[in-house]
Amino acid sequence: MIKDARIRLRYLRQTISLLYPGPGDERAYSLLPHAVLPRRLAPRRWWHAVLGPQVTLEVEGSIESYLSEVFGTSIRVVMHVRPAKRANRKPILEAYDGSQRVAFVKIGETPHTRELVAHEAATLAKLADLPLKTVVTPSVLHHGSWHDHEVLVLSPLPIRHAPVGGDLLAAAVEEIAGTGPGAWHGDLSPWNIAPTGDGRLLVWDWERYALGVPLGFDALHHLFNRCLRRMDPATAARACLAQAPGALEPFGLSVAEAKQAAIGYLITLADRHAADGHEPLGPPERWLNPLVDHQELLV
Repeated sequence: MIKDARIRLRYLRQTISLLYPGPGDERAYSLLPHAVLPRRLAPRRWWHAVLGPQVTLEVEGSIESYLSEVFGTSIRVVMHVRPAKRANRKPILEAYDGSQRVAFVKIGETPHTRELVAHEAATLAKLADLPLKTVVTPSVLHHGSWHDHEVLVLSPLPIRHAPVGGDLLAAAVEEIAGTGPGAWHGDLSPWNIAPTGDGRLLVWDWERYALGVPLGFDALHHLFNRCLRRMDPATAARACLAQAPGALEPFGLSVAEAKQAAIGYLITLADRHAADGHEPLGPPERWLNPLVDHQELLV
């Protein structure tokens, strides 16, 4: 926990210098829930005194000033204090007009994250023109540049903490696939989706959307990430392969086709990590290669 806190605080200092370069008028913020476990940096309230320490930020010329110009009203932000380094880690903000949350904001500050943010903006613009019946996407409220950083402002989706049924997930996967030749969301993880309550699925984080993949990759990604919540990467990969026939049955794949798709998906994911220069699951020689080699022996 102490190491995680140090990583978060170091990243927080870097992000503050990026988004609040100063000089200018100062405002008080609170690091919540506390310095040992920092999760959010939020505008200071009187009751925060018993929670997190105070942080003073210079807001003139900051991202808050930029967003206030975008919305035409005074905007305050809550900053997510991100965990350990990830290839696509970027500043994520919640924008508030008074007590009302009006947007989520993504900031692309590196060449890689600028590309991801711009790609998500283009993807959401494309999807907004399609007659989607099952999938609900955020709306792009603003896409622009601030201090050479990509800024993507998205409408907040009404998140409901409820399980997603298999039929709804399959319908969403199939509808996403229909948005282009072999299309997939690319990161249809459990934390990127939520049911609406009226038979549709809220889906966000579209920065990995891509074309030209086999039908069912999104379902396999969802399955693999569920396995990773309770298994090490090598065991999760084996579980993904074993459960692939059931996960892909709604799409008409045979057992052999489903297992082949699972191997293809896992290789695609490893290739993504290699291209990102980041291996969150460890070297593929440990979690992927033994599984692939074993399948080749069976064939």
